[in-house]
Amino acid sequence: MKGLKRFCLFIDSLFEKVAIGSLIVMIIIVTLQVFTRKLFNFVLFWSEEVTLLLLCWFSFMGIAIGIREKLHLAIESFTAKLPPAANKVIDKLVALGTIAFAVFLIKYGWDFTVLMSTSTLPATKLSNAWEYAVMPITGFMMIIYAFLQLIGIDTRRHNVEGGGH
Repeated sequence: MKGLKRFCLFIDSLFEKVAIGSLIVMIIIVTLQVFTRKLFNFVLFWSEEVTLLLLCWFSFMGIAIGIREKLHLAIESFTAKLPPAANKVIDKLVALGTIAFAVFLIKYGWDFTVLMSTSTLPATKLSNAWEYAVMPITGFMMIIYAFLQLIGIDTRRHNVEGGGH
């Protein structure tokens, strides 16, 4: 059991590090692009495509991390007036809704990835599938986090304000 937990934490940490890494690389590329454009009147031909790709990956991975940390939108002024039992039911419904959306991401993300695998981005010649490949990965991670929350396991790894009831 410890081995499985260690493996899951490794995958979770890797997922988070890829998201943070994409944000850092995106910031570096955009900064470099601004400097080369303003100072040298030169544009890196690949920078916009790579930035867009990294933005897609960072955004979708951020969705899954937000689910893990229970940072989804909530109307706490409404739920604060409800008894704890009602809040537990709402939390279960939210987890089930999250799982349903994650299944949607996996199915249609995979379909888009396969559909776009034959076309390429114009500047970098990377497959368009790279833009969509993050969708099924995010859906899979969301299912894991939502299922763990559904069975009562706290998935939060960071002490973030506003995370859940």
